[in-house]
Amino acid sequence: MYQGAALAQIAEHSQFTAINRIPSSRSAFLINDGIVIYIKYATEPVQYDDYIFTFTRSQKSEIELLSTQHPERVFIALICVEDRQICCISYDELAEWFEKRRAALEDVEEETSTVLVKLPEGQSFRLNMNMPGTRGQYLDEAQIISRSDFPDILFGH
Repeated sequence: MYQGAALAQIAEHSQFTAINRIPSSRSAFLINDGIVIYIKYATEPVQYDDYIFTFTRSQKSEIELLSTQHPERVFIALICVEDRQICCISYDELAEWFEKRRAALEDVEEETSTVLVKLPEGQSFRLNMNMPGTRGQYLDEAQIISRSDFPDILFGH
């Protein structure tokens, strides 16, 4: 149901031509002939007003595989349901966050990785991860993502 919110916005874009579910995935779709979008959602912000998006080891492997099949054309849509907004980042940006977290864990691979998205009123998204072993302390300076990036970012705008 929540995937439909993202897919509808994509379908309304002037450069949209086709959408197909990627058969091996419950969350990934092929847009036009070479754009992959992997969709996750969180219903409401929780502690510290962050939307929490958890990626299992299996999901991270799936996204990595998609990125090898479609280099530089894989995006992750993080749907913030309560605020009715979609934060979209490239696979490379997501992989960079996972690498920062792994470095902070001294190269230990986590079973799950959690991405945090904050949406201050009237401002852009703030994407971050927690510092290992702490709550409420962020890993790095937040990545700022414009609310208006989606779905244009998929089509190279």
